[in-house]
Amino acid sequence: MNICTLNKIAACGTSRLGANYTVTEEMEGAAGVLVRSAAMHDMALPDSLLGIARAGAGVNNIPIDTCSEAGIVVFNTPGANANAVKELVLAGLFLSSRDVVGGVNWAATLKGEGEAVGKLVEKGKSAFAGPEILGKKLGVIGLGAIGVLVANAAVALGMEVYGYDPYLSVDAAWKLSRHIEHATSLDEIYAECDYITVHVPLLPATKGMLGEAAFAAMKDGVRVLNFSRAGLVDSDAMLAALESGKVASYVVDFPTDEMLGVKNVVAIPHLGASTPESEDNCAVMAADQLRDYLENGNITNSVNYPDVKVPRVGDARVCVLHRNVPNMLAQISSVVSASGVNIESMTNKSKKDYAYTILDIVGNVADDVVGVIRSIDGVIRVRKL
Repeated sequence: MNICTLNKIAACGTSRLGANYTVTEEMEGAAGVLVRSAAMHDMALPDSLLGIARAGAGVNNIPIDTCSEAGIVVFNTPGANANAVKELVLAGLFLSSRDVVGGVNWAATLKGEGEAVGKLVEKGKSAFAGPEILGKKLGVIGLGAIGVLVANAAVALGMEVYGYDPYLSVDAAWKLSRHIEHATSLDEIYAECDYITVHVPLLPATKGMLGEAAFAAMKDGVRVLNFSRAGLVDSDAMLAALESGKVASYVVDFPTDEMLGVKNVVAIPHLGASTPESEDNCAVMAADQLRDYLENGNITNSVNYPDVKVPRVGDARVCVLHRNVPNMLAQISSVVSASGVNIESMTNKSKKDYAYTILDIVGNVADDVVGVIRSIDGVIRVRKL
């Protein structure tokens, strides 16, 4: 099978695909795609394409709706770059408090002053002073893989940490330090915290969530960090908040034109996951997930179809991507049963408008059985493995 790489993917990832795969830069005829940041919205996706694995967490560069309708499973790699982003968020905390960037840039202008440099430094350094983070309150919005690491690290640095996530998973809750205060609303974060860092995906519901009303509810002089997506912050509202002093500093890892060159804005060129360790982790996870789906039909960390991962039993496996509509399971199972083979195991899960069914069969599944299943209204794609 051909696997198309749209960006440079670490060799430690592509090497895990094995001898049955050919890694190519050609999309035509590809069964899978490994991608990092390449924009795919205007790309023609071939009928052969079964899965796209994003070596990273965000999938804004992938046409999710188009893929869902075509039965193309889209994967991401949550947590693979979490430590890299956490470390940069911690750096952002210090940069938001102490004007290190401004101070470094100013010190560079003293070149050529000779022996006077020392005196000039002592005279001018007060312009770049700022508070310590010890004992300050940090609000962490979103307690996924990155948010949990940031919250725990901030506790270790002596901060008083408030965490907010209405969708907190059990696994994430187990990983949280017991010293983290559970905030029951965003308003509590806004009212209490000296620093706020946001770690949520960019969705229609979260776009511009940090806007005029949010800033009005925050403490004067709050410091805001955004290492998730630029669109989570309303740029006009942020500029007004910076101008008024409501926001003392804004550190963002997703520079936009309106934020560049603005006083008290630290614009970092999307370095959150730019470490060799992170790139390796993402590449390995993406390749493993794509291979497991192509060979076994298992779905792990999909953004458009439900996760279904079950051990193989029986002689053959039939995988059905379909719409989440009534009576679908009965129709699929009746077609298989009528062919005279036994269903050893059947697993079905749904995710919003879409669902996925895996049937492990004892006996031979004829090609015409697959064809009949494919003809059922609401079935999007069928594979026999």
